Amino acid sequence: QVQLVESGGGLVQNGGSLRLSCAASGRTFSRYTMGWFRQAPGKEREFVATISWSGGITHYPDSVKGRFTISRDNAKNTLYLQMNSLKPEDTAVYYCAATARDIAILPRFYNYWGQGTQVTVSS
Repeated sequence: QVQLVESGGGLVQNGGSLRLSCAASGRTFSRYTMGWFRQAPGKEREFVATISWSGGITHYPDSVKGRFTISRDNAKNTLYLQMNSLKPEDTAVYYCAATARDIAILPRFYNYWGQGTQVTVSS
C-alpha cells in the first residue's frame, strides 16, 4: 500500500508560480508511475501530468503544456509539480496519484490517491 500527501498549494496571483509536492510512504516509491490530476467545482477530474518511474517519460495535456513541469526525486520518495504562468482557470484541488502500471493518463488506472491540495489563482 502507498500513502500520498500533497502540499504546496495556496493563493497566487495571475501569472505567478507554485510548486506542489507529494510525499509518498509505504511500498517502494521508485517503481510507481506517478500522476497529477485536478478537479474544479462542477467539473470532472482532469489529467495534468504523468511521469514514469525512472523520470524519463512525461506527458501533459495541451492546457498546461509549456507551463507545468512534473518531476520526481526517488531518493526522497517525493513527486513535484512546478506550475508557472498560472491562470485563474488553473484554480482547482490538485491530487497526486500512483500506479504500478506503465505510463497512464486516465484516473481509473491509478490505484492510490492523496487527499488533495487547493490551488487558487486570483485574477
